[in-house]
Amino acid sequence: MKINLRWQVLLAVVAFALVIALLSFQVQSASFCSTRVPAAGGAFVEGVVGAPQNLNPLLSDPYPVDRELTSLIFDGLTRYDAAGELVPALAEGWTVGEDGLSVRFTLRDDVFWQDGEPVTAVDVLYTFHLLQDESFPGPAALSEFWRTITINQIDERTVEFVLPEPYSPFLDATTRGLLPAHLLEDVTAAELAGAAFNLAPVGTGPFMVDPAVNWQANGRLRLIPNPADWRQGTQLSALEFQFFPDEATLLDAFNNGDIHAINRVSATALPAVAVLPEARLFTAPEPTYSALWFNLRQPADETYSELGRTLSGRQALAAALDRQGLVDTAVNGQGLVFNGPYLPSSWAYNPGISSNKAYDPATAASLLETAGWTFGAEQTVRQKDGRPLSLTLIALDDPQETAVAETIRAQWAAVGIDTQIRLAQDLAELRQWLADGLFDVALLTFTPSGDPDLYDFWSQEAIIRGQNYTGWNNRRASEALEQGRQVWGMEERRPSYDTFLRYFDQEMPALTLFQDTYTYALSTAVNNAEIGLINQPRDRYKTLAEWFLLYRDVAVACPSGTVD
Repeated sequence: MKINLRWQVLLAVVAFALVIALLSFQVQSASFCSTRVPAAGGAFVEGVVGAPQNLNPLLSDPYPVDRELTSLIFDGLTRYDAAGELVPALAEGWTVGEDGLSVRFTLRDDVFWQDGEPVTAVDVLYTFHLLQDESFPGPAALSEFWRTITINQIDERTVEFVLPEPYSPFLDATTRGLLPAHLLEDVTAAELAGAAFNLAPVGTGPFMVDPAVNWQANGRLRLIPNPADWRQGTQLSALEFQFFPDEATLLDAFNNGDIHAINRVSATALPAVAVLPEARLFTAPEPTYSALWFNLRQPADETYSELGRTLSGRQALAAALDRQGLVDTAVNGQGLVFNGPYLPSSWAYNPGISSNKAYDPATAASLLETAGWTFGAEQTVRQKDGRPLSLTLIALDDPQETAVAETIRAQWAAVGIDTQIRLAQDLAELRQWLADGLFDVALLTFTPSGDPDLYDFWSQEAIIRGQNYTGWNNRRASEALEQGRQVWGMEERRPSYDTFLRYFDQEMPALTLFQDTYTYALSTAVNNAEIGLINQPRDRYKTLAEWFLLYRDVAVACPSGTVD
């Protein structure tokens, strides 16, 4: 048999090469280590108590969950910045006519709906014409306001609003989210509430609704980051909101690791959540505050006291309140004490004018005694002419409001005031009691608009056609409020509101208690998540691009000295 040396040599060479390659691979492998790095994927799930009705910015006003979600999906012509000033959003700017009766907006040329269509003046007209329609299904007052305004399209990017009289608070109304006319042009105002659009809307905001997930059917809304806002992409595939019937169920889901965040931790639940090792808490001021409104009108009958109807009486009631102690006791420290009718985030806020209403029980006692309210033998409640010092305090039947009311009662009891708490079952009943004057003091939660106009609450006209339920009747303060809404520039308006503040501070028709704070709980399972100042819901997710849930293993060169 003849031996083929050529093939034997070739096989030997191949075998030798394989051995060398194997040895080389082993040497190289010995020089590499494995490490974990962030991996794309996974949905971030946030728990919310309650569920939305419609994802439509024209219909969201009465529903807190709707308002929050639509603010992530839609934009208005304008928005408020961190300093409380109005700045352009979908508009690049606006101009006010010389007569103060018209405002002309020019739209940006670089904004698009989430389906890629450009935003135009047609969208603006369509949105606000819906509000003007008499069959609009939202709040009647909103529609009545818009029917006083004429809207003109100047060109594809320019819209003019013509007002019946100069009214600078109008600009606040332009923060409302716009609707896409090209998707809704066949939907009338009467049909708006039932439109399929409300289930999977298309907006211009940083998040888009995933139409493949029916949130009404499965209780979970899936939002996808809008590529136009997140140009560098995100590690997370989606932001999901899961809806719960109550806070107890939501907390169980968080404890079990079923959700990554609690949208809003109540003051009641805060102590339990704060001790959870897997919870990170972020707190920010809310644009809402609690206040006591005093009834300055003639009492409805003899069951109501004259105490709050006198300035010295109101001063005594204020001095008897430890507002910081109230916050600590009633809301577990979740409140910020401040003075005056304007939130600190408002440009009209002026701490130099609104004096501090300090806790001073000795002064409270002195004022009460000077007014003739004294203690008899073995009495814990002050009396005057044989009548006990008793006040009727009305509030909404809500856990937090009830806790605040009870704490107020305890503090006033310490200076000899008996407080009868009367709880309204809903807002409609509370408003009726206010309108009928069936109170001495009302505990109210107030959410002001971004504009400092308070004419509908504290003017003389608002006593009859507004919400001046205290009956405070100060002509100069009323005139200042009227002047403040008739000029447009912030610096032009400021002197009017400073004047109003001086009279408000001197006569104290109401006492501000505290600004609510908002607590957001985030699981430690969410990596690299940091949250800064929260002025609006979308601020929570400013750094979302860096957040991640998953890891993957990759090979990297080992540090020097780690290989044997």
